[in-house]
Amino acid sequence: MHIRHIFVLVTGALALLIISCGSVEEQINQKAAAARAATPPTPPDGMAVFRQYCVVCHGADGKLGLNGAKDLSVSALTLEERLNIITNGKKLMTPFNEVLSPEEIKAVAEYTLTLKK
Repeated sequence: MHIRHIFVLVTGALALLIISCGSVEEQINQKAAAARAATPPTPPDGMAVFRQYCVVCHGADGKLGLNGAKDLSVSALTLEERLNIITNGKKLMTPFNEVLSPEEIKAVAEYTLTLKK
């Protein structure tokens, strides 16, 4: 009988330990989620995205014109028109709506405005 009592006590103590660890982990996860929600997301770097996806045809300065790419340094397109073309493509230009997030597309469009003379 003595061994049974010890076994029951040890089993109960282990059960309480497991339950308390789960709630501590849950509290940590909740605090981490709250911290993420409180921190505003960093906006995408338009220049970095441009260099990764656009420089091949447009060049670093926007003037390359490879594969029919327009010279961005003289483009008169508005921000909205640029957003549309980057999102949906035009002629040989690839549509980036499935490659880039809307935030990245906006960042690239805004960056291309800085390439104008």
